[in-house]
Amino acid sequence: MAYRAGPRNLITDVAGLLVGNAADEKVKSGTTVVLCEEPAVAGVQVLGGAPGTRETDLLEPHNLVEKVDAIVLSGGSAFGLDAASGVQAALREKGIGFEIAGMRVPIAPAAIVFDLANGGDKGWGRYPPYRDLGFEAVERVAADFTLGTAGAGTGALTAGLKGGLGSASTILPNGVTVGALAIANGVGSVTIGRTRHFWAAPFEIGDEFGGLGLAHPLPADAQDVRLKSREPRPGENTTIAIIATDAVMTKAAAKRLAIAAHDGFARAIWPAHTPIDGDLVFALATGRSGRTLNLDEAIDLYAAAGATMARAIARGVHAATPSAEDVLPVWSER
Repeated sequence: MAYRAGPRNLITDVAGLLVGNAADEKVKSGTTVVLCEEPAVAGVQVLGGAPGTRETDLLEPHNLVEKVDAIVLSGGSAFGLDAASGVQAALREKGIGFEIAGMRVPIAPAAIVFDLANGGDKGWGRYPPYRDLGFEAVERVAADFTLGTAGAGTGALTAGLKGGLGSASTILPNGVTVGALAIANGVGSVTIGRTRHFWAAPFEIGDEFGGLGLAHPLPADAQDVRLKSREPRPGENTTIAIIATDAVMTKAAAKRLAIAAHDGFARAIWPAHTPIDGDLVFALATGRSGRTLNLDEAIDLYAAAGATMARAIARGVHAATPSAEDVLPVWSER
């Protein structure tokens, strides 16, 4: 089955989703929000050993709340979890949220990446900027958005290269769309050895991240484990992502979608899911297509989820741009 990308090749090709970015260039960090135009069924799967999260327990299939209003991804390590408070404030002003006891409580689970050692000025005083960045990101939501050094990908780093915010989409033969959005900030490498070739190359559509294909022959250092730093520490790395579809899904099926999308991490980053990464995937099902998938269609969707996620990760690194005080080069400079 030949995959084809959606018209934007972004997660917003999934009907019902918008994305907003906000960043502080001095801090070299930022926040990204995926806003659901209507509450969407959601799930989550954490496979990294050092996650930083907020409101992920409620996404388990056995828990009460079925749907969410937004998903928040942020830089800033644990400080970045403040971004979800800003997102909640913006959504509450818009009258969005779970209604209970006469109140509207916006449901906005969040996850963070560590970007505190990327050359930016983290001397922000008493309070970090992430609450304001979360609020600003909601105000900026749109169908089109910038990849690379933007939003929560502003300060992202990988082994040897700047990371970034990536996104991609796939339209299946039955018309169902799957989209991915990722903040590539893992301890491992997205390129093969020291080449410019991406591990995700087998899944590339067109030349969306350079069109170089796989390195041939594979370089002698292809199997070398290359890490972001010589002495990596827990919490300093993480790829966090969202996989989304317009298919109709239960919470349990959404969790399975998140699990399947983790295969894209393994296809795009070497190594992934280490004890010092906080690797996590949120899943969203907007149901806008009206299609409930049979088993064969579900398998196709889960396969496409992994491929689309791998592409999104590579696109984030491919699109990164240089800025002052960078500690690593961007892909285009290699």
